[in-house]
Parts: sequence; structure tokens; C-alpha cells
Amino acid sequence: MVQVVATHAVLGELAQVVGGDLINVVTIIPSGFCPAHYDLSPSDYAALINADVVLYSGIEPWVEKLADSTQEGALVQFRGAWNTPPAAAEKAAAVATALTERIPEGAATFAANRDAYVAELDALGEDLLAQAASLVVSEIPVVCMEWQTGFVSWLGFNIPVTYGMPESLSLKDLIDLARAGGEANAQVVIDNLQSGIEFGGKLAREVGAVHVVLSNFPGAMPHTATLIDLIRRNAEAMFSAIEPIE
Repeated sequence: MVQVVATHAVLGELAQVVGGDLINVVTIIPSGFCPAHYDLSPSDYAALINADVVLYSGIEPWVEKLADSTQEGALVQFRGAWNTPPAAAEKAAAVATALTERIPEGAATFAANRDAYVAELDALGEDLLAQAASLVVSEIPVVCMEWQTGFVSWLGFNIPVTYGMPESLSLKDLIDLARAGGEANAQVVIDNLQSGIEFGGKLAREVGAVHVVLSNFPGAMPHTATLIDLIRRNAEAMFSAIEPIE
């Protein structure tokens, strides 16, 4: 059986969903962990160098350093976000293509599994966008951590202010962002769990806004076992933070 190693939970889930029983999937980084801050163990290294296929995003600092140790042609990179239904569907299609190139006899299975998963994502996306439209989220200004702007803008929220990695921000940045958020009448400050939430909490208090924490990886919060669960939970967290506009 083809051995597929995924660096993180999202790629591992997509590989399993698309590949089904035709592949064996090993996920290196536990659910909820950020790939950029994970240290490889000896068993992780062994899995990587023995894999027929290695799926990674490019945010893992150690993958390409191991390129010479992995099997020839094993590394497959999937750039970009995955935390909206369209982005997740794009990644599922890319995984199906990658697996088909290596296991041509599985093409029909991979295509069927991909199509079923994409249909589920499409239905989820339609439902969430309908809820967002009913709440008129386009009229709700928010301050957003940059790693969540893709998801929040996909829902339709107005994002006049963004901020970067909290570890790189100073007290002056906090003051400046709070001023900008206040001037924009921001109602919500949106944080990214994996980058730390203390700064966003302080910013929300300064702005007088609701603090909402979203995640980019399944498994880090309750009821987010899968990517679809995560997308739904992130949207519900946003919707619960606001009041319908009359």
C-alpha cells in the first residue's frame, strides 16, 4: 500500500478522504498544532524519509531541508489557505491530482471521493453565506489578525484594520491599532488561535469590541474534529458575536 505522510492535520484529512482504502496516511503534526512551531521527532523523520508521498504546505521550516533524504519525487506542496469551502475544495482537488499521478489505477476512486467531499463543502458554503447575508455582515466592521482575513472576508465582513503576528507587535502598535479600530467603529476583534490570543484580547478591550478566536487547524477547539467542522465552528463564532442589523 502507498505510504502517504502529511505534515499537518488538514492535509492528512484531505489525503484520507480522497485516498480512502488505497493509501495509508500518517500525519506528523498533531491536530491543533501550528506547523511553523513544531519540532520533528526521530519517528517523524523516519516516516518522512520512508514515505512514497509527502504532502506539505511550505510553512513547515524543516520539510525542504529533508528533501535530499526523502524518496525522489515524493514531496508535493500545497500552497495557500484552506479555511474556506472554496479553498478546501481546491486543496481536495489538488490532492486527488497528486494521488492520481502516483496511483493511476486509483483515479476513479479518487475522483469519486473528491467529488463527494467537494459537494459537501459547496453545501456548507452556501449555508454559511446565506446566514452571513441574513445578518448583513458587510455592514459590520472588524479588526482581524491577518491569518484569518481570508475566511472573514469570504464571509463578507468589512475589515478596515488588520494586524500581524503578536510577537512582533509593540505597545505602540497596540495603541495605534486600538485607535484605528475605534475610528472604524469595529465591533469585533478576530484572533487566530495558533498565533496567540493575548494581544487580541487586549486590543478588543481597548476598542470596546467582542473578542473572537478562530482556528486554522481542526482539533484545537471543541467540536472541530474535521476541517468541515472547523469551518462551520469558525463561522458560528463570528455570527454569535454580532447582532442582526434591523
